[in-house]
Amino acid sequence: QQRQKLKKCGGDEKRVDSRTIYVGHRPCPDTEAFIPSKFCDNRIVSSKYTVWNFLPKNLFEQFRRIANFYFLIIFLVQVIVDTPTSPVTSGLPLFFVITVTAIKQGYEDWLRHKADNEVNKYPVTVLEDGRSVKKESEKIKVGDVVEVVEDETFPCDLILLQSSREDGTCFVTTASLDGESNHKTHYTVPDTEKDLQALPATIECEQPQPDLYKFVGRMHIYKPEQEPAVRSLGPENLLLKGATLKNTKKIYGVAVYTGMETKMALNYQGKSQKRSAVEKSINAFLLVYLCILISKAVVCTTLKYVWQSKEGQDEPWYNQKTQKEKDTNMYLKMFTDFLSFMVLFNFIIPVSMYVTVEMQKFLGSFFITWDKDFFDPEIQEGALVNTSDLNEELGQVEYVFTDKTGTLTQNNMEFIECCIDGFQYKHRDTRSELDGFTVTDGPVNKLQQKAGQEKEELFLRALCLCHTVQVKEAGSEVLADQVDGIDGLLLPQPEEERGFIASSPDEIALVRGAMEYGFTFLGLESKSMKIKNRENNIEEYKLLHVLNFDPVRRRMSVIVQTKSGETLLFCKGADSSIFPRVRPEEVDRIRMHVERNATEGYRTLCVAYKQLSAEEYAVADTGLREARLALQDREQKLMAMYNQVETGMSLIGATAVEDRLQEEAAETMEALQGAGMKVWVLTGDKMETAKSTCYACRLFQRGTELLELTVRTLEDGRLKREEKLLELLRDYHRRAVQDAPPVKAGVTRSWSTANQDYGFIIDGATLSLVMNPPREADASQYRSLFLQICQNCTAVLCCRMAPLQKAQIVKMVKNSKGSPITLSIGDGANDVSMILEAHVGIGIKGKEGRQAVRNSDYAIPKLKHLKKLLLAHGHLYYVRIAHLVQYFFYKNLCFILPQFLYQFFCGYSQQPLYDAAYLTMYNICFTSMPILAYSLLEQHISMEILLDNAALYREIANNAMLRWRPFLYWTVLGIFQGLLFFFGVRFLFSNPALQDNGQVFGNWSYGTIVFTVLVFTVTLKLALDTRHWTWINHFVIWGSLAFYVFFSFFWGGIIWPFLKQQRLYFVFANMLSSVSAWLVIIILILLSLLPEILLVVLRKPRGPHSRQVYLFLPFPF
Repeated sequence: QQRQKLKKCGGDEKRVDSRTIYVGHRPCPDTEAFIPSKFCDNRIVSSKYTVWNFLPKNLFEQFRRIANFYFLIIFLVQVIVDTPTSPVTSGLPLFFVITVTAIKQGYEDWLRHKADNEVNKYPVTVLEDGRSVKKESEKIKVGDVVEVVEDETFPCDLILLQSSREDGTCFVTTASLDGESNHKTHYTVPDTEKDLQALPATIECEQPQPDLYKFVGRMHIYKPEQEPAVRSLGPENLLLKGATLKNTKKIYGVAVYTGMETKMALNYQGKSQKRSAVEKSINAFLLVYLCILISKAVVCTTLKYVWQSKEGQDEPWYNQKTQKEKDTNMYLKMFTDFLSFMVLFNFIIPVSMYVTVEMQKFLGSFFITWDKDFFDPEIQEGALVNTSDLNEELGQVEYVFTDKTGTLTQNNMEFIECCIDGFQYKHRDTRSELDGFTVTDGPVNKLQQKAGQEKEELFLRALCLCHTVQVKEAGSEVLADQVDGIDGLLLPQPEEERGFIASSPDEIALVRGAMEYGFTFLGLESKSMKIKNRENNIEEYKLLHVLNFDPVRRRMSVIVQTKSGETLLFCKGADSSIFPRVRPEEVDRIRMHVERNATEGYRTLCVAYKQLSAEEYAVADTGLREARLALQDREQKLMAMYNQVETGMSLIGATAVEDRLQEEAAETMEALQGAGMKVWVLTGDKMETAKSTCYACRLFQRGTELLELTVRTLEDGRLKREEKLLELLRDYHRRAVQDAPPVKAGVTRSWSTANQDYGFIIDGATLSLVMNPPREADASQYRSLFLQICQNCTAVLCCRMAPLQKAQIVKMVKNSKGSPITLSIGDGANDVSMILEAHVGIGIKGKEGRQAVRNSDYAIPKLKHLKKLLLAHGHLYYVRIAHLVQYFFYKNLCFILPQFLYQFFCGYSQQPLYDAAYLTMYNICFTSMPILAYSLLEQHISMEILLDNAALYREIANNAMLRWRPFLYWTVLGIFQGLLFFFGVRFLFSNPALQDNGQVFGNWSYGTIVFTVLVFTVTLKLALDTRHWTWINHFVIWGSLAFYVFFSFFWGGIIWPFLKQQRLYFVFANMLSSVSAWLVIIILILLSLLPEILLVVLRKPRGPHSRQVYLFLPFPF
C-alpha cells in the first residue's frame, strides 16, 4: 500500500540515493522491517591535528618546504660524515625554526579545537519517551526530536515540526551561513499532530549536499486505518545548523543531517593556500645561492686534489697517513670532501630567513588590525586579518574587481518614485526638477494627468501583496527594520511604528512606498494577508501560492484570493523578465520611465498582474503541488510551472528605488586608478543602473568613450550573434588597442588628457558567448581579443553576472600574460567565489552579513578603507619584506665569503674561520632582531605622503624591488664587503708584532676580528637604511651590538665544562688589548659603508616625486 502511494508521487525513488529517517526512532506501524540506519553523530571537527598525530603530521608538512628539507639533509651529513663544523651549528637553527612554526600552527589548531568543543558540548533539549532530556549537542542522532528556544542556534539541520506561533511559522536569521542578516520565514510540515510523542512518521530526503538553498524530501504520516499522508518538504521546512531562531518562543524539529553532514559543515571549504609573489622570488634567489654554494664546494674540492698531487704536499714528514686513510677509496674520499665543503659554506643559504619572514607576516598583520583609521563607529569593529601570508601582495595589486551592491553602494534602499500606467508619481520628499516641472505639492503628486483611480489602487495593492515581508510582532522591541538602517520611529503616528522583516532591502522600501500613498500592509496571519486602504478599511486576501524570487527568473509572484472569490496573480521583477510576458502595447508607455530611472542610477522593478479563472487556477494549483512533491529535478519542474503561470499578464506600472553610494566611494576609486590599478566592476545588476553608478564613482568620466558588448548591441538583423560578436570585438580591438597611442610609463591618466579613454561594458549572456563559443575553435581567439580590449580600457563594467561568472573573469585575468596580481572586494555571499579566486580577497563587513568576510583574506568595515590598506599598508609591507629578503641574502654572503677565501690559505683543509658558537649565533642572535624590527616599523615615506600621492604606488609595481637588478646590487655589495673584510684583516696580519709583548695572533683571533667587523658592518648598514627611527629600532640595533660584545667576553672568559676544546678562551679580550686591531676594525667598518654613503650623497634626484622617493629607496635603479 505504501509502495503504491510512493509510486503515485513521482515514482522516482528507485534511482534516488535518499535516506529514510524515523521520526523519534519509532518503527512505523505498517513497515515490515524497522531498520535503524547508521548516520554520523553530531560532532563538528574543523581542526587539522589531534594530540597523537600532531608531531608526525606537522613535521611532514614542514619538511615539504624545500629550505627545511635541505637543512635536514645538511644536518644528517654533519652527523654521518666527519665534517669541520659540529652538527649543532646547523641543527640548532633548524630546530629553532621547526619549533617556532610548530608552536604557531599548534596554537592556531588549539583555538580551532576550543571552538569545536564549545559547539559540541553545547547543551540541547531532546524529547525522549515523552520527557525533555538535556544532552550535549554532539550526542544528537538523526531522527531525534529537538527543542530550540528563541535566540538559540540550531544544533543540526532540522525539519520544522511544530512552532509556538499560531500560523505554524518561525523566523530565522542565517547571518553566519550566507551572511544575510534579514529574517527568513520557515514553515512547519502541515498536519503534524500536536502530540509529537506519538507522531508515527518517516521522512525520505536526499543525501547531504552543500547547497544552502536546495532541499528535497517528503514526509509520510501514518494514521491508523488510513492511507499514509504524504507531505512535500522543501528548503522552507529545513532549519540549518548555524542559523538562529528569532521572534518565535520555541520550536520542535526532527534532526535530518548531523555533524559533518550538515550543510554548514559541507560548505566549509578549506581555503586553498594562496602563495605570495614574494615567496616565488625568494625561491628563485635561493636557487642562485644554491648554485653559488655548489660551485664554491666544487672549486675547493678540485683545488684540494690539485694541491695534494704535488710532491710532498699530500703526506708531509710530520703528518704521515694512517693505514686506514691509505685504504679508503679515492672517489669516496673526494665525495666526503665535497660534502664537508658544502657543510662549511652551507650558511650562505639563510634558514632563519623563513622564520623571520613568518614572524614579520604574523606580527605585521596586527598593525592592520590595530589601525585606528579602520575602526568604524557604526558597527564598532575594525579591520580583520584572516591570512597573514599576503600582506606584501597588497602592495602589488594590478587589477581590482569590485562588486557593486553593498560595496560601491550602501545597500540602503529608499523609494523615489513610481509610474502607474505611464503617469509619473513623485514621492513627497523630493523637491527636484524633472521634465521641467518643479515637484513640490501634495502627498502624491500627479504630474498634470494621473492614472485612473482603479489602476492606482490596483498598483498599490500589488505593492502591498507581492512580497515576502513580515510585520514585526508588537511584543518584540520595534527599533528598526531588520534589514535597513533606522526605522520610521521618529514619526508621531503609531501606524508608522511598524518594523518590517524582509529578505531584501528593496522589498521593505516598496512596502514603505505604498504606505506613503495610503496603503498599509498589516501583516500575514495564517495564510491571510491584511491591508489597510486609503479609506482606512481593512481588506483581507487569502494567500494561495508564493512563486519565490530566483536570480535566473529575476521575478517573484503571489497568487491571492479576494473576499469576493476572484483569484489574482501579482508579479514584480526586472524589466527584462517582465516585458516579454505582458502585452507589447502596454510596454511602450512604461519603458521610457524605466530607462530614464535606470540612467539616473535607480533600481527599477516592473509590476504586472493577471486574473486567473477557476480552471486556470486549478491547473496551476495541481501543477505547483506536484512539482513541489517531486524528489528529483524539483527545481526544473517548479521553474517550468512558474513560467507557465506567469504569462499573458498585464503591466500596471514600475517603481524606482535608490541605492546610495558608499561614503568616499568616488575618491577611493580615483586613488586606485591614480595608483595604476585597473578597476573592474562585476555586478548582477542591470546595465543602466550599474553604468550610472560607475559615472558616480568617476570610473567613467564625461569624455570616456564606452565600448558596449551586450545582448542589445548583438541584436543585428543580418548576422548571427557569434558573427556580430566577432565583428564588434575586432572593431573595438582596432580602436582601443591598435590605434591607441602607446602610454608612457609613469603617466597617470589625469595628466594624459590627449589620448582617448575607453570604458568597456559587457553583460553575462555575452560573456558566456565569449567564454564558450558555439565552435570550440574560436574560443582562444575570442578570449585573447576580449582580454586585450579590457586591458587597454581604464575601467571595465560587467553586469548581469552570475556568481560563478565573476570567478571566471577573475581567473581569466589572473592567468593572462604576465600573471598580474588580482584583488577582489565584495560584501555578500554571492561574491565568495570571486574572493576565493583572486590572489587577495577582501570582504566588507556590510549589510549582507558575514559570508564574504569569513572567506576573505582581509576584512574592512567600509570601501573607503581600501585606499589606505593598499596605498599605505600594502606599499610599506612590500618595501619592508623586499628589503628583508635582499638583506638576508646579503648578510649571509658577507658571512661566508671570507670563509671561502680562507680555504686558499689553509691548504683546502676545511678549516673553519669562525668558532662554532659564532656560526650558530650569527643568524639567530646577532643579526636577526634589527631586521625584524626594521621589517615591522619602517616607513621610508610617511603614510600621509603615500595617501596623497597615489602615483608613488607605481614605483613598486611589478615586484620592482625584487627584480634581478636590485638583487645583483645587493650581491655585489656583499661580495665587495666580504673581500674587504678578509683581505683587510690579512693586510693587518702581515705585521708580525701586533701585541706589545711581541706575541703573534693565532687563526682564531683572525676569524674573530673578521667576525667583529662583519657584525658591526651589517648592523650599521641596516641603521643607514632606516628612515623611520623609533625607540624599538634604537633598542634592537644598539642592543644587538652590545650583546655581541658581551657574549664574546662571556664565552671566552669562562672555562666551560661541556666543551672538549675551547678555541676562544680569552681570544676576544686579548684581541681588544691590541691597538692595531681596534684601528683595523674601525677603518674596515668605515670603508665598507663608504660606497653606501657616497651613493646617497652624490645621487642626483630626478623626476617629480624624487625628492621623497630617492631618499628612501635603499638602492639605485
